[in-house]
Amino acid sequence: MNIRLKVTALVACLFVILGAAEILVDERVLTPSFTELEHADARIAMRRINYALESNLASLRLSATDWGNWADTYRFVVDHNADYIADNVTAVGLRQLNVNALVIVDAAGRIVQASELELVTGQPLHIDLLARKALPSDFPWRAGLTAGQPVDGLLQTNRGILMLAGAPILDGSGHGPSRGMVMLGRLLSNDEISRIGAQAQAQLTMLARPTDTGGDRLVEVGNLTQVYHSFADLYGRPIMTLRVDVPREISMRGRRAIAYASTYLAGAAVVVLLLLVIVLNRVVLTPLARITRHAVAIGEGKDLTGRLALASRDEIGVLAREFDSMVGRLDDTRRQLVDQSFQAGLAELAKGVLHNLGNAMTPIGVRVTRLRERLREAPCDDAHQALDELKRHTADQDRRADLEEFVRLACGELIVAVRGAQEDLEIMSRQTAIVQSALSEQMRATRNEHVIEAVRLPELVSQSVEIVPDACRTRLFVDTEPSLQEVGVVEVARTVLRLVLQNVIINAADAVREAGKARGVLHIGAQLVGEQGRPHLHLQCRDNGVGIAPENLQRVFERGFSTKSKETNYGIGLHWCSNAIAALGGRIWASSEGPGLGASMHILVPLGGTEVTSPAAAA
Repeated sequence: MNIRLKVTALVACLFVILGAAEILVDERVLTPSFTELEHADARIAMRRINYALESNLASLRLSATDWGNWADTYRFVVDHNADYIADNVTAVGLRQLNVNALVIVDAAGRIVQASELELVTGQPLHIDLLARKALPSDFPWRAGLTAGQPVDGLLQTNRGILMLAGAPILDGSGHGPSRGMVMLGRLLSNDEISRIGAQAQAQLTMLARPTDTGGDRLVEVGNLTQVYHSFADLYGRPIMTLRVDVPREISMRGRRAIAYASTYLAGAAVVVLLLLVIVLNRVVLTPLARITRHAVAIGEGKDLTGRLALASRDEIGVLAREFDSMVGRLDDTRRQLVDQSFQAGLAELAKGVLHNLGNAMTPIGVRVTRLRERLREAPCDDAHQALDELKRHTADQDRRADLEEFVRLACGELIVAVRGAQEDLEIMSRQTAIVQSALSEQMRATRNEHVIEAVRLPELVSQSVEIVPDACRTRLFVDTEPSLQEVGVVEVARTVLRLVLQNVIINAADAVREAGKARGVLHIGAQLVGEQGRPHLHLQCRDNGVGIAPENLQRVFERGFSTKSKETNYGIGLHWCSNAIAALGGRIWASSEGPGLGASMHILVPLGGTEVTSPAAAA
């Protein structure tokens, strides 16, 4: 059996196993889990309803407690003062309490006062409980009239179900003995049921009286999950059933998720088929195409360092290894010629590298010196002596207090020194990483083309400013114009362009110093231009330093030429920048209006991408 048939059979088996696994997982795991999650959500909705109902009863119980623990009510049960009723038990008072009934019962169970009101129409309700002269003999709360404890519950009346709460009648200070009970009631009307459902954020319906008071009962009807819960009255008998309707969105979303998963599985089938083709190409066709391309490249003389290095042991692998051996012998011959030419340019390259490393190492040396001075000034020895004396348990309390104060102040100074040292170390760490990056880039530049990276120009300028010496940053403010942000992401040789900008910033700072200014400004702007059918980046760096004489505008890029002191400058920086930009296929030039009027450095480098069309041509 050949490779194609083997891979096809393997893929078919994988499809069968994957299909069976998907059906099993859908039926046994995913669908039941979605249904269980939906049921749990429905039960939570019913628990919210229970909590809302209990909250309403608790509110009634609190209002009953306020009325019961009132000295006027305490006296009214004894003297039956009519003014108490006229002043307090009014239609306005019942509406403020949001209750339909207010009943005052003495300790013997006699109804001393009963008021009722239909809150919307203001008409009496004629509730059967309030029509009595005393509580029924089997009323559950009769035994607790003197117990002094608040109670609540549900009661079936001739006008519907009544939420009822009672509290003992006390002397206003929470003391007894209890002279009876104040009971407040609110009818569970349709509006009240809707309000409780709104509180629990659920769709609530009240049904007929159930036959039992068991737990929640779940029923799935169409696109709804219905939860039924029965409630008992004060006598412990079933009084009503509430139903919560919860949309079955979890199941629907679960089914959609399963459908998406099936779609993705079908997509996976297509991917596997593509993988089959890829495997065949990799085993047979790709090695042959690789050998062909490699032979063509060798024939054109582009690269002799590449090797096929095929690990296969078939005929294609033997052919590739023999071809690599032949090209290796040819590469050895050419390398001898390349090495001879390389030695001639090595000295020039070393100057540029050392110059850039010197610029990067200068701020590190400054930070090290500052760190050494900060650590030398830290009061470590004095603090150590103070701690030793404290360990000897100095008997003089004043001396001991002075030592403790000194240790506290010394710790503060040490904290400041350590934090400053941490800041210096972080900056040196970043600058060291930049040096390492520059060295790695220079090492790659000796063998390969420059690495082209996608960068944002404001970040590139910030990186360049960070590696210049501290003295330059203190003397020069680098202003990044909005055009840098507007250009967006560009593809350039980031490391080379960063080193060029570093040299430009250092030269601008020196120009500001030579102009006799304490602080200068370097404006950096950018724009995209088209040149020779390719997109180019044009950077303009404009300072307000000493400027450049007209006769020196071209000479500043010559090797060994410098307008600054020969003791500290060797005319290498801008010369290296010119060579580096030229190696990228770009150019650099200077402009100035004359001595004392500042100078501008223009950097033009090609970008990776398609050809640029001018606005006129596009129009």
